[in-house]
Amino acid sequence: MDHRQTENFYIIVSPGLESVCAAELSALGTTPQEITVGGVTFSGRLRELYHANLWLRTASRILVRFAEFQSRDFPGLYRRAQKLPWGRFIRPETSVAFRVTCHASRLNHTARIAETLESAANQALGRSTNPVSNTPQTVMVRVVNDQVVISIDSSGELLHRRGYRHAVTVAPLRETLAAGILMLLGWNGTESLADPMCGSGSFLLEGALLARHQAPGLKRSFAFMHWPGYREGLWHLLCAEARREEVAVNVSISGADESLEAVAAAKENCRRSEAADIVSITQCRLNEQSVHAGQGLVVCNPPYGKRLPMEENPATYYSRLGQHLQRVYPGWRLAILCSDPDLIKATGLSFKQIARLDNGGLTVSLFTTKT
Repeated sequence: MDHRQTENFYIIVSPGLESVCAAELSALGTTPQEITVGGVTFSGRLRELYHANLWLRTASRILVRFAEFQSRDFPGLYRRAQKLPWGRFIRPETSVAFRVTCHASRLNHTARIAETLESAANQALGRSTNPVSNTPQTVMVRVVNDQVVISIDSSGELLHRRGYRHAVTVAPLRETLAAGILMLLGWNGTESLADPMCGSGSFLLEGALLARHQAPGLKRSFAFMHWPGYREGLWHLLCAEARREEVAVNVSISGADESLEAVAAAKENCRRSEAADIVSITQCRLNEQSVHAGQGLVVCNPPYGKRLPMEENPATYYSRLGQHLQRVYPGWRLAILCSDPDLIKATGLSFKQIARLDNGGLTVSLFTTKT
């Protein structure tokens, strides 16, 4: 990719976080062009692409719009694809992995579409076969109403993989969702943050990154680093700029969990993210926690019987949850992620739904007591 050339980009976003991601992009100085279900578009050069991968907390993946054309048969698909400048993004020694979806089109065999595009790309790159490599370049292909859209993935591993979380608990909350929830709640590191059921610590760790104003992509690699036009100097410059923007954290970020394994995982993740001196985590049941004075935001992702079984009646559990939260955090703003509004009612607290989100394929809602 030529650093002087303007490209069109598409950010894949978990449903419900599109507006948050667009606001993040605007804060970086890049204007979002269109917000769609599950995505945000923008245009720019290499700097804007690197910057977005480095800083966006709610993005799942960032694609370069490589080509778009109509095709109704495989010979035509091959001819069009063979003329594309694959060498701008793929080195001769790099393998390519095609991910294809199709709908309402004459080209409706995803495996054959992938094979055809692979043959065309190999021909364009001057090689006979797709080589084997440890870091294949992912190419996303969407065929709808005979319109073929080919996109090059710039991110590599999904962007929720910040590089700090190696220790996990059962059904962990994705970092991108945790960050998005904090931003939907307007939390920006100027007030205390607590998660009394923290699991492996997603809310706490993302809170620490937000409060410290640390770019979430500093500790990982990206697919664009393997492109022929990768500008290592530009990347290091952006990382150096990001590190200079980091600030000291002056608020309390604390969590607890009844599980020894969860607390151990959360503490290990804190250590890896260099947030052990920012985040305080203890092993304790919610009903045993002491009263927290002052004010701040309490956010938690309690079980709701969908992804994990519950040992007691859900309504009874949520009734007790409401009582404990009210006792432990008097005067604090409360927020809960849950799939069932009736369970929220069972808390006996005045919650208001502010967003519908996707948590591992399950539609959930975000509820808060104050807005």
